[in-house]
Amino acid sequence: MKHMNSEVKEERTSNKKRIDLFLVPIVLIAAFLNLFKIWTDEYANAYYTAAVKSMLQSFHNFFYASFDPGGYVTIDKPPVVFWIQTISAKIFGFYGWSVILPQALAGIGSVLLLYVLVKRTFGVWAGRFAALAMALTPIVPAVSRTNNIDSMLVFTLLVATWMLFRAVRTAKFGWVLAAFAMIGVAFNMKMLQAYMVLPAFYVFYVVATKITWKKKIAFLTTATALMLAVSVSWAVVVDSTSADKRPYMGSSQTNSVLELAFGYNGINRLTGNTSVTGSGHKQPAQTEQQTASSETKQTSNSSADSSQSSNQRKSSSSQKMQAPGGGNQNGMFNTGNPGPFRLFQKGLSDQISWLLPFVIFSIVGLFAGVKFKGPYTTKQKESLFWLAWLLPVAVFFSIAGFFHQYYLIMLAPPIAAFAGAGAVALWSMYKQHNGWKSWLLPGGILTTAALQVYIMSPYVSSIGVAPIAGVGALGVILALVLAVRKQRKNSLTNYLGAAAMVVLLAMPAYWAMTPIIYGGNSMLPSAGPDSSSGMGGPPSTATNSKQSSFNGMQPPGSSSGNSSSNNQMQPPSGSSNGGQMPGGSSNNGQMQPPSGSSNNSQMPNSSSSKSSSSKRKSGGMNAEVNQKLLNYLTKNNTGEKYLFATTDSTSAAPYIIKTGKPVMAMGGFSGSDPILTVSKLKAMIKKGEVKYFYLSGMGKGGQSDVITWIKDNSKEIPSSKWQSTSSSAQQGPSGNGTLYEITLK
Repeated sequence: MKHMNSEVKEERTSNKKRIDLFLVPIVLIAAFLNLFKIWTDEYANAYYTAAVKSMLQSFHNFFYASFDPGGYVTIDKPPVVFWIQTISAKIFGFYGWSVILPQALAGIGSVLLLYVLVKRTFGVWAGRFAALAMALTPIVPAVSRTNNIDSMLVFTLLVATWMLFRAVRTAKFGWVLAAFAMIGVAFNMKMLQAYMVLPAFYVFYVVATKITWKKKIAFLTTATALMLAVSVSWAVVVDSTSADKRPYMGSSQTNSVLELAFGYNGINRLTGNTSVTGSGHKQPAQTEQQTASSETKQTSNSSADSSQSSNQRKSSSSQKMQAPGGGNQNGMFNTGNPGPFRLFQKGLSDQISWLLPFVIFSIVGLFAGVKFKGPYTTKQKESLFWLAWLLPVAVFFSIAGFFHQYYLIMLAPPIAAFAGAGAVALWSMYKQHNGWKSWLLPGGILTTAALQVYIMSPYVSSIGVAPIAGVGALGVILALVLAVRKQRKNSLTNYLGAAAMVVLLAMPAYWAMTPIIYGGNSMLPSAGPDSSSGMGGPPSTATNSKQSSFNGMQPPGSSSGNSSSNNQMQPPSGSSNGGQMPGGSSNNGQMQPPSGSSNNSQMPNSSSSKSSSSKRKSGGMNAEVNQKLLNYLTKNNTGEKYLFATTDSTSAAPYIIKTGKPVMAMGGFSGSDPILTVSKLKAMIKKGEVKYFYLSGMGKGGQSDVITWIKDNSKEIPSSKWQSTSSSAQQGPSGNGTLYEITLK
């Protein structure tokens, strides 16, 4: 107990010291990677941005995280992160950057937290290197620059880790409760993904706390009960509410949050059965893959000077995508094929695995000489925590049937922690000539450089031979020189060790900058020279920017050839521009702050002026609006609740963002949710709630009967009345689309 009290006093004393000056540039690097140019992304992930627009309009929409202002269906995730995004939009105005900002700040916060967590036990240089490794892990800024959930999730889990470490140091039960309650909060961000860290929490608390087994079991049982209560609190409230008084729970098949948590967002991610028909028969994950691929094809050309990067972007539509286990080595969404070396395959390795060999050598060094029965040092206990975080998560991603590349951010904290702690530990062993352990440092440098050459080799046409050869040559030379100079102690050896660390971080740093250099994809974020495609594979040789934007697929009714060509960054403006998004100088093309009238909050349409052409409208969806269609629907609305109805969220999102008016995504996100029946739709039409329907192809799952009925009982609206004249075919998420009108008495 005296030892614990002395640690607490030491912590308080250290907190009073001046700011670590070496940490300042690391934080600035993280801030640059996470924040720079986020103001050019007007739509972000349009699916989630539309939800924020809806949540701003009423507490009912806010509480349930409704996708549309009419409260028809929710988004496919719990609400906590979107509550934060909505609050941010309320404070700063409804802009693309204001919904991204919380995640960007969370990415920076994670770097700081990792520094604090590692520094205390492993030393200040370990903390610095861990923080830098976290900041430069490519997938971290790639995700943090979007309004996807994962950056905030990781930050929350690191806050829980800080609480757990404090609980062990102070022996206070309250901190244990707080740590596990924070995991419950994280569950309400992305459900079961938050529980991936539980093995680390349980193992560490059991091993590190110096209390009786009886107390350990009692404390952990109580903390787990609290975690579960916090986890299901929102779900219980929602599932207990009558279905006719709340939106349908999006992407569930039974209108249940718990089914969503343990099905679509849970076990099905492991098995790959993430798509379910309305009749309840499971289909392979490839169905959802095709849906998301179609949605991603709506991405318009990204920011970051397309004239320079068009030759370096990949046309994802040209890649064959098969479910894991199929013949394509890149696997579904370029996540590789299941197996023990999956994290070293294309599509995953360049997102997260740059330092994995060094981490493996670090783990060997940190656990060298450890006996199973102990006693364990503080360093060994915390190393065990990070190992218990790393291994289960790595195993999951090695065998899971369906996930996206940006989920790999879950691996970033333990990898960065081991990189920092291991760098100091291996350097100490090297300088002390500690037998075989002294060879771990040059061995780690050599194998890590070799892996980095392997990771970069598919991108030789984009980045050239020089950086690949440079990393390989310098890695080999520095490793060999360090091996030869093992018996010498002088400043030159210190410089060589520092140079080796710089070499190992050089290419991850470049990869982390690629979303800024080449543009990012807000729906399927990834890093690399093809980051704008969001598919994370090696680039093609396509020279046409429209080819690298999925063959020029256009949103409903929009004209072709309207992609941005001028992507020069414009700094935030403090001028009297009416609270516009930074970087703009006119109202055209700007997202306006919410007001009492939903029509006042607008975003650019397909005919945006050149002044707004520097804005990215990727959004991963149809991030454009056909103004002629919108004008027709608005003019002919005779009091209907919904502006129009469509099969899924892809077509609906940009119209919700632009107008703030309800647009019905009849089948939810992918169009396969069994929300609507023919009888329900008839009743809605008779009540005057909806009369226009935009359809592009047959409905999925339980919506096919509804789509068939609409086509059989409607009047087709001539395309000349609502379709852009410069486009010969209406392009929707699944092909040519048609506008229908139904009125029933």
